[in-house]
Amino acid sequence: MQTQAHTQAALQAQLEAQERADVWWSSLLRTRFEDGAVDVAWDAFVRLFRDKFVLEHIHDKMEQEFLSLTQGSITVLEYEARFSELSKYAPHIVEDERRKTKKFVMGLKPSLRTRLVAFDHRTLDEALSAAYRQEGEMEQYLEEKKASQKRPAATFQRQDKKKTVYQTPQRSVTVSNSQVPSVRSPGVKKECPHCGKTHGGSECWLVAGRCLKCGSSDHKIKDCPRL
Repeated sequence: MQTQAHTQAALQAQLEAQERADVWWSSLLRTRFEDGAVDVAWDAFVRLFRDKFVLEHIHDKMEQEFLSLTQGSITVLEYEARFSELSKYAPHIVEDERRKTKKFVMGLKPSLRTRLVAFDHRTLDEALSAAYRQEGEMEQYLEEKKASQKRPAATFQRQDKKKTVYQTPQRSVTVSNSQVPSVRSPGVKKECPHCGKTHGGSECWLVAGRCLKCGSSDHKIKDCPRL
């Protein structure tokens, strides 16, 4: 059913085009070739026909492209360049500056159009300047938002690393202190006047010249393997 309707539409368009060509040629014969009294070479006919219908067809196509033009995914400046290029095929629109400006604004992407439509821009230059400025502000906002979303994750990772490095020496110190029973012995309250530790009545390692870490007489505390 759709194929039949499409075929009928194509035939109708062909008949209309043929009728337009007949009217054009009859008018041309009367005005330029004196109703056939002047011979018309084939090359001259082809040139006249191309100037009339081929160029007219291209013009109509470009006009339709201008009427349906939108910004899409391109930038404001790219959209304005295409707008100005196609506007010459629609002189009935662009001859009115305010109408041309409105057409430009309505073709912008929705995020920009909603910001500009509230302002009554009288010229295309005003609308272009405002759209370009708004586009730059939106891009800057998106970049700052993207950067702020990454920042907390990086801070959290640094805190975890710092926490790990801080806890590791604590476990080491706890193990080392457990190896000196005299320091952790409950009930011993008096400190040694020589080393300041509460090792009770046992021999003071500082006076005996022993290692203050493990009590060995083979080395000093600075060379102790337990450090």
